[in-house]
Amino acid sequence: MSAQKDRWVFSFSFLLFCASSIPTRGSARLLQELSPQEYFSSLQAGRASLAYFSHNVSPGAQPFLEQIENSAEALQDYGISVVKVNCPKEDVSRYCGKENALRKAYLFRGNMLIREFPTDALFDVNSIVANVLFALLFNEVKYVETLADLQNIENALKGRSNVVFAYVPATGTAEHRAVMEAAFVYGTVHQFVLTTEATLLKDAGNDKSDVSSARLFFCHCQRATDLGQPCRRTAMGQTLTMLNIHRHLKLMGAPLVTEVAEDPEKVSTVHLQLGLPLVFILSQKETYEADRRTAEFVAWQLLGKAGVALLSRDLVDLNVLLRSNVALKTPEEGVPIKYLVLEDTDEVITLVEDKNKVEQIQEDKAEDEEDEDEKENNNQDIQDDQVVEAVSRDKKRELPLEEILVLTEETFHSALLETARTVVLFYASWEAVSLAVLRSYTEVAGHLKGTQGVLLSRVNCWDWPGLCTKENVTQFPTIKIYEKGERSVMYNGMWGTEELTSFIMLSRVSCPLKLATIDEAEGYLRGEFPSELSSYHHTSLLGVFSTATSEAREAFEEAGNILSGHVTMGMYFEDDDLALSRKYAVSPPALLLARSRGRSVEGIALSKQSTQDMVRMIRYELLDIFPEITVQNLPCYLQLRKPFLILFSDGDVGQMESKEMLKLAKGRPQPAFVACWLNLKKTPVGRGILKAYFATMPSLPVLIWVNLHAGGQVFKFPSEQSITEMNILSWLEKLKAGLEIPSSTLSDEDWKPPLPAYDFLQMMETAVPELPLHTSHRRGDTPQRHLPESPGGDTAVPEEPSQGTKAEKVGSPGRDLRGTAPRLAAREKQGKRHSEL
Repeated sequence: MSAQKDRWVFSFSFLLFCASSIPTRGSARLLQELSPQEYFSSLQAGRASLAYFSHNVSPGAQPFLEQIENSAEALQDYGISVVKVNCPKEDVSRYCGKENALRKAYLFRGNMLIREFPTDALFDVNSIVANVLFALLFNEVKYVETLADLQNIENALKGRSNVVFAYVPATGTAEHRAVMEAAFVYGTVHQFVLTTEATLLKDAGNDKSDVSSARLFFCHCQRATDLGQPCRRTAMGQTLTMLNIHRHLKLMGAPLVTEVAEDPEKVSTVHLQLGLPLVFILSQKETYEADRRTAEFVAWQLLGKAGVALLSRDLVDLNVLLRSNVALKTPEEGVPIKYLVLEDTDEVITLVEDKNKVEQIQEDKAEDEEDEDEKENNNQDIQDDQVVEAVSRDKKRELPLEEILVLTEETFHSALLETARTVVLFYASWEAVSLAVLRSYTEVAGHLKGTQGVLLSRVNCWDWPGLCTKENVTQFPTIKIYEKGERSVMYNGMWGTEELTSFIMLSRVSCPLKLATIDEAEGYLRGEFPSELSSYHHTSLLGVFSTATSEAREAFEEAGNILSGHVTMGMYFEDDDLALSRKYAVSPPALLLARSRGRSVEGIALSKQSTQDMVRMIRYELLDIFPEITVQNLPCYLQLRKPFLILFSDGDVGQMESKEMLKLAKGRPQPAFVACWLNLKKTPVGRGILKAYFATMPSLPVLIWVNLHAGGQVFKFPSEQSITEMNILSWLEKLKAGLEIPSSTLSDEDWKPPLPAYDFLQMMETAVPELPLHTSHRRGDTPQRHLPESPGGDTAVPEEPSQGTKAEKVGSPGRDLRGTAPRLAAREKQGKRHSEL
């Protein structure tokens, strides 16, 4: 009820204030008729009066006298009296004696003549009030003819006062009167500037404006503290009436963004009192700065159309969905606040400008997204990326991000020091692969919940590009593990939940892990030590060294630092009896490779080699002898750049075929090809591979030789022969001699994306405000290049093109509703998708 009472009091007071703008009957009694002597003796210092001198009223002057009489009441509200002076026939003074003097009206302040008006210029009440006030306020209302004149006034007032700039096609009109009446009331608060020059309106950046219509702009010069910063201009969208001007100035004087720390149902602002909606941007502590900038961006866009408030979840107990990020309160009594989930600020603006969109945005979103998905799936030019497709398909799925800490430039370094190991996901909130990895990352957080000494966090590089640059993040997404804020390890494996979890858990253990006793070494080979890794199936690699092998030991330790998180490496120093070396028939320095929890231990001699050579050797030795090819491990084997001898099977490989292929793979050290197999049931993409190799689907199992790195020829093992080691070796000899004809040859053209790649860095630098970008800097940091604090709104009128362009490119919070409602959805609607993502 208090809000309703406030609106009634405000409306009633305003109607009383504006009553002077409405002419009423009976104004003739306010017109005084005096003789010249009586008139001049009645003049008071500082008081204005409009006088018309006449002998006898001719029929031609009768319409003018009627308008003078009608204007008397309106002028009286401004302390201006209207007098008809009856001149005696014998009077030949200055005002009564000359014929042309009788065709004029005279404006006096005290006994000083201010202006003479030809009677044909005072043709109605509007022209009389407008011209009289314009003459009285001549020193207060500046008249300008050029853009330079306007800019000089703005520059003189920057940081001190605002400017109300009005264009009227002609003086003496109703719009001119409204501007003058507003100047009479608000002239002590704002500087009023008037022009009738249509070219000035266009020079000020209003090329599309109708010069036949009056316009009014509020120039926010008080906010422009820098002389080189132009005054932002907000146009009044309504026609020029005293009521609309008062309303517009009231809105311009309201705070740009109101911070709310109470129940939004109880909030009342000047916008609601004037019948405009109030938009709440829901924020939280971690993203306050970003949300504040987003709120300011929205406020500039909606200036004069709606109010904007920043509502903190941390200060208000909201009984709404956590995923809601925007709320809308309308001025109508009894209408509950609507809590919405919007993708970007464009939807907020549409929501305000089109009242029908409030329910439509929510109701039609699912249907629109389904239609969009169908179009993308059916149009290769629009949708050519399976990752984007998967993200789009799951974009309604809410992510449980409670276990993942949001980091900013201010909190990043302090957070790294609080935990033994901090895992940081660097991502971009609008990019498809980042969003897909974020989904896996939340699943990892669920698996590792409660794990001591591990903190999972994330940094949105689109919000904090300066931080990501300092951390040498050159691609999205990137995962790094920091140990007490010092050494970091970057993850370069697959983005699945299992792989990420394994990497994080393996990173908890020192690499290499120094083992003190032979029992610890034996337990390590069996996968029992350390205990925190006992539940993870992995291949254990143990380096065995003596006191005389320091060079190999140092290379092994450096290799462990590089491979940390990807493998488990132990290091054992033997005493003089060399018990462990004798058991496994090796001599230090050596490697012991334990597969299947120690059931198979292979000894490998270590020669004097560099760290990089040792890293390559370890990675190679960790590969399976006869591996099953999957989507996850294929890149590891492609990196060997060797031909593939691959057995395609519809299920597990038969015992006989597996035995023969293992004999073939183990028969030679460092074989010249990769012997492997592919299960079509577990990896169905294999069927597509076979269709690309052959015109018709071959019968399974089928053995294929293909060299992807040289020639691309595909050879099929004869189906009439059994798959044995001897038959395969004989067939390979024929291939080497060129006696076999290839079944097909793969195209040698590059495997490029079907669409050109985005230049993301260029987009971040130049596409503002289309894409969000903002940075913050701590004291002492070198400022990064950034864009405008607020890029203006639909009603904001830019400066001349050169200045306006500069202003637009100084720093923008962007259009993304970041932080408050994370969703699996691309933040910017892109016309084309790219498979290079």
